[in-house]
Amino acid sequence: MNKKILVIYYSQTGQLTNIVKSIMAPVIEKKDVEVVFEELKPIPSFPFPWSSDEFFQAMPESVKGIPCMLEPLSVDDKADFDLIIVAYQPWFLSPSIPYHSFFKNEKAQKIIRGKPVVTIIGCRNMWVMAQEQIKQYITEAGGFYAGNIVLRDKAPNLLSLVSIIRWLIKGKKEKHLIFPEAGVSQQDIHDAVRFGHIIYEAIHKNNIPQLRNELIKARAVEVQPQLIMLEKRGKAFFHIWADFALKKGGYGSKDRNFRLRLFKYYLLTVLYLVSPFATMLFFLVSPLRRKSIQKQIHRYQQ
Repeated sequence: MNKKILVIYYSQTGQLTNIVKSIMAPVIEKKDVEVVFEELKPIPSFPFPWSSDEFFQAMPESVKGIPCMLEPLSVDDKADFDLIIVAYQPWFLSPSIPYHSFFKNEKAQKIIRGKPVVTIIGCRNMWVMAQEQIKQYITEAGGFYAGNIVLRDKAPNLLSLVSIIRWLIKGKKEKHLIFPEAGVSQQDIHDAVRFGHIIYEAIHKNNIPQLRNELIKARAVEVQPQLIMLEKRGKAFFHIWADFALKKGGYGSKDRNFRLRLFKYYLLTVLYLVSPFATMLFFLVSPLRRKSIQKQIHRYQQ
């Protein structure tokens, strides 16, 4: 009997679509596996490129897990899948809004219940806190977390920040002056095909329980411990800012633009002035915290 895989994805820029296509290419070629793709379609769609105000409008709902409307899922909630793959991107250290909507959808919960779920992340560099939320969603839906694949922008932090903002707000992805091409490199996307072979072997041999370990061995999840503390503290402050903005209205309300612009300046200040010192401090004290750091790496790889 053929195996069935459901792939859930949403891609605003097209990058995550390319990542999914690369990873799933060797699986699609196999005659004993049926792959079903389900694209999440927000109503209305999120713009690309964004304006600055539009970009920061998405912060409160991303952080607080407030869903948007989605077009009805086309997949049958009675369909029996052997594996579900959720490919997503973090927004503001949280899952992007369409994924809050998906996991809070009753039909989606029925599809996930009792099934193993693998996640694929396409991001700049911070994904740990978003992944913790996704793992919680999987558990609440009655699914089983079966592994993770992370593709990230490997350019230097402060340079990649400029590149990603330029891409999201101006639609310009290419290299510019000292700033690298924005997003996950094309080479890393191409090389991600190796994860598809691992996924196929696991499902072909009925060995899904070992999939997580096999992906880790293949370096599918590389944790950057120097960013974990920044993420944890950032997430806590983002909740404060999200509550502050939501007092002035819901998504799209111009009444909250002033507060969101304050958040923008706060965020840029933290990223450019505070994060370099925090990173330097981490490397200074890391020799004294080796066991703790290794525990963190192991935890978030799992």
